[in-house]
Amino acid sequence: MIDLHYWTTPNGHKVSIFLEEAGLPYTIHPVNIGKGEQFQPEFLRISPNNRIPAIVDQDPAGGGGPLSVFESGAILLYLADKTGRFIPQDLRGRTEVLQWLFWQMGGLGPMAGQNGHFHMAAPEKIPYAIERYVKETARLYGVLNKQLEGREYIAGDYSIADMACYPWVVPHKMHEQKLEDFPNLQRWFNTVQARPAVQRAYALVQQVNPPRELSAEEKEAQRRVLYGQGNSGPAIVK
Repeated sequence: MIDLHYWTTPNGHKVSIFLEEAGLPYTIHPVNIGKGEQFQPEFLRISPNNRIPAIVDQDPAGGGGPLSVFESGAILLYLADKTGRFIPQDLRGRTEVLQWLFWQMGGLGPMAGQNGHFHMAAPEKIPYAIERYVKETARLYGVLNKQLEGREYIAGDYSIADMACYPWVVPHKMHEQKLEDFPNLQRWFNTVQARPAVQRAYALVQQVNPPRELSAEEKEAQRRVLYGQGNSGPAIVK
């Protein structure tokens, strides 16, 4: 049994996709990051960087009691190794998947995240920052589009590289990207989106955090929690 500490963000979706694809039994523990629950001591014990997702494997290989893992890329790799699925076992295939997993962790996720931040969450519009991250997101889409030429999935077979990248392409419209400008990426996106396990993972949004329109006061409170934190936690939690 896997305990999944989760919220409905791209990084959260990565892990729920894997668990659904692999058919591993898991229990969701929602961590409402808009309310500052990521700063609770019990969560910090398993995720000291106060970020979701995190997991606790109640039955790790070799025994020894429950094992916690934080950072979405590390979780995907841990689960792939645990199950022997969605990562090649040969050296070259494994290296290919790991390259694209780390590409997402170090590039696509952070750049698209900053794109979304300066578009949606920044208290003032900064044209230079918006243009910078829109263009960098487009560059990264172009890299992925080239990699997908002649390939169904990023590293050959469906893998944790696809699970890592897909959730960061889902908000492409918010990030001012047109998938039709990247035909290989668009074809891949539609293929992953159609997978039943991916659809089940995204259906969790309705269970955990159904979309609703926030008031101006709620948006400001969330902004202060998510972006007003120092080294001891959020500036204001409501």
